[in-house]
Amino acid sequence: MATLVELAPAKVNLTLAVLGRRADGYHLLDSLVVFAGIADRLTLKPGPALSLKVRGETAEQAGPLDDNLVLKAVRALASEVPELKLGAFTLEKHLPVAAGLGGGSSDAAAALRLLARANRLARTNPKLIKVAPTVGADVPVCVDPRPRRMRGIGEALSEPLKMPKIAAVMINPGVAVPTKDVFMRLGLKPGGPVRRAAPSRALPRGLEDFVAYLAKHGNDLEPPAIEIQPVIARVLEGLRETKGCLLARMSGSGATCFGLYTTPRAAAAAAKSLSAAQPKWWVKATSFG
Repeated sequence: MATLVELAPAKVNLTLAVLGRRADGYHLLDSLVVFAGIADRLTLKPGPALSLKVRGETAEQAGPLDDNLVLKAVRALASEVPELKLGAFTLEKHLPVAAGLGGGSSDAAAALRLLARANRLARTNPKLIKVAPTVGADVPVCVDPRPRRMRGIGEALSEPLKMPKIAAVMINPGVAVPTKDVFMRLGLKPGGPVRRAAPSRALPRGLEDFVAYLAKHGNDLEPPAIEIQPVIARVLEGLRETKGCLLARMSGSGATCFGLYTTPRAAAAAAKSLSAAQPKWWVKATSFG
């Protein structure tokens, strides 16, 4: 069988509300999730032995191979599907690690898609759906990377949503923001009261109305993340000062931030100026939707 290829796009939380905390300690979320045009790349050469190679611009950040979520996903599916065809995986890392972009989860989801193709399994196969959340809370939404509302601890997904395609700039300043520390600063007690989720409704189709909608629904993790890493505030300020920026926000638990722009040309110009001003930052022009 020929080598199979899947992209693992960056997952971006356009909005993120923390609604409460379950008795087991997991936080309950309500988030509008989209995927960016920038991605890791995962290939599979089907064969009898399982292996993984990691390379690329952010490969050094990916940590030990044994901890990689690609292998965790493969082993989880193999435990559910007898005689699952495996093979040699090669992961090209382009996304920053532990950056609020679900890079590892998207890689794992790409591995599940590759195995599904190699073994002629549907993406909706019950066994694939079963193992996805066992690999990571963000993996289910990444299996079919299209805009969705994500609720619960990540397991409750809406049908794919239609939204306008938006030019964007993504920036990671190269600092670590431990997810656990960000959530703990919210101070929510396990089993405490739960806020109501925002009502489900169709998203505005026009760019201006869509950005206005986003402006009303922020990211509850942004303030505590800024307390841990104040440089995030500098990133957001830098984005907001660029020409054509409609909205700037942090994604997930940070530290990656994004800016939304009027046109792809405005996003490219902003990325160029920001990269020149901060050459050590990871800066990419892309699009969402």
